[in-house]
Amino acid sequence: MLGLILGSGLGACADSFTDRIVIPFSNLPHFPSSTVPGHPGNVIIGNFAGVPSIAMQGRLHLYEGYSAAQAAFPARILGCLGILRLIITNAAGGINTAFLPGDLMLITDHINLTGANPLIGPNLDALGPRFPDMSEAYDASMRSVTLEVACEKGIVLREGIYIGLPGPSYETPAEIRMCRALGADAVGMSTISEVIVANHMGVRVLGISCITNMAAGVLPGKLTHGEVMQTAEGAAARLLSLLEAVVPRLR
Repeated sequence: MLGLILGSGLGACADSFTDRIVIPFSNLPHFPSSTVPGHPGNVIIGNFAGVPSIAMQGRLHLYEGYSAAQAAFPARILGCLGILRLIITNAAGGINTAFLPGDLMLITDHINLTGANPLIGPNLDALGPRFPDMSEAYDASMRSVTLEVACEKGIVLREGIYIGLPGPSYETPAEIRMCRALGADAVGMSTISEVIVANHMGVRVLGISCITNMAAGVLPGKLTHGEVMQTAEGAAARLLSLLEAVVPRLR
């Protein structure tokens, strides 16, 4: 079974599910609610590209007031439901000056600057080890398949390192220069906790960022969530085309 977590403006990918059941987060006991525009907050169960799948249409963030463990709770639930592979998408700001708004970026690795880790506290040994390995947080074989498919379909797919900060304010130009010096190609306010939890449970992860804007200081102008949403929605069709071809080839 496949799991998906769909980020800002990208939840429309779940509309292609067949035989689907939609369950709002609010209908699930003890499930935190998503409060951010662009995150509908639904669990979608059905078939995606012919593969039994469960999608989180929207996610939770530290800046909403949730702890890292709470933000990762949907990924925990997916792991407990038996998924073996998890596809995570997000909206991100471009740090790499070779990127353009609307580009898709395959995440090769990440840097956690959120100041939090969802595994802090007592370890649940039934779910995973006390000290999980993160040397291949984003599965190499899944990335290889995705690159092959993108090439076949003529979809431009960048590769890079995602750096996570807590938000909710956008980063300053000085902070972006720091992130670039650390080796990051894109910046966002999500994903990190979910990926850590998935690796803790032995779930293989594929991560794709939609570069919705250039980060602070890269181009002149102010950053707005409306711009993020508009660009993500424009890129959603390409992301869906890519994923529909990738998913049946994942092993």
